[in-house]
Amino acid sequence: MIITRLSGGIGNQLFQYALGRNLSFKNKTELKIEISDFDDSKNPRIYKLDTFNVSAVLANKKDFKKTGLPNMKNKNFLNRIIRKILRIFDGRKPIYKRKFVIEPYFQFCPDILKIDASCYLSGVWQSEKYFKDIEKVMRKEFTLKNKPSVGAENWIGKVRECDSVSIHIRRGDYVNSQKTNQFHGVCSLEYYNEAIALIVQKIANPVFFVFSDDIAWARANLKTRYSIEYVSDKKIPDYEELIIMSRCKHNILANSSFSWWGAWLNENPDKIVIAPKKWFAENIDTKDLIPPSWVRL
Repeated sequence: MIITRLSGGIGNQLFQYALGRNLSFKNKTELKIEISDFDDSKNPRIYKLDTFNVSAVLANKKDFKKTGLPNMKNKNFLNRIIRKILRIFDGRKPIYKRKFVIEPYFQFCPDILKIDASCYLSGVWQSEKYFKDIEKVMRKEFTLKNKPSVGAENWIGKVRECDSVSIHIRRGDYVNSQKTNQFHGVCSLEYYNEAIALIVQKIANPVFFVFSDDIAWARANLKTRYSIEYVSDKKIPDYEELIIMSRCKHNILANSSFSWWGAWLNENPDKIVIAPKKWFAENIDTKDLIPPSWVRL
């Protein structure tokens, strides 16, 4: 059995699930997901994978017992001590032999794909190399479980009828939280202007579709002689926005796993995907994060 811990926003949850799904697929075993992080009332993030056609089910107490792990959902003092001791002794083994597998670093770790026994995965796992082998499976499972809303269907129709280019602008906590800003940073207006300029060199008549948690900023700052449509509003949930983004013919990303998935799920064989060179404000090597066919500015 593979148990994978989910945390963060929808983009992170998709990465975490994808690795777990690949390992369960390779080993012909069950995948369970652990979502206790979302039980915390102070956590602004919400579990979102239940809106997609994923095949995993929630882990329970018996599942942890089967894998020989303490119940990760139990936050009491004794369980925390047991988990700490387990990590110390387990950490002496090669990573693919551990029961408690913590992501060792941000770059792709090939030894993770050697795992052939029950384990608990804790990390972000932001690289398509963790699930490239089952790309078709992922594209099928990362479709919406329910029919999109009327509003989402309207936008899907619009992006289908033109040379559509998504622009994702992530501000929100990237701007308002000092801690988050120091780690992630925020893409500059110059980056978006350069990305738009590159697109118009390659596409005769692009139409830009803007997705953002700060539409007011986007309206005030994005300037181009080409058509701009502003998609994001409170009536359309983020998981539907992700699908609309993926139906655009081309994509301009923020430094966000949300728009990463919007671009990755885009099945246009001739797509142009532009991503920022500097993904984090801190010095973190992101060589395995961006697929080689994408352009970095």
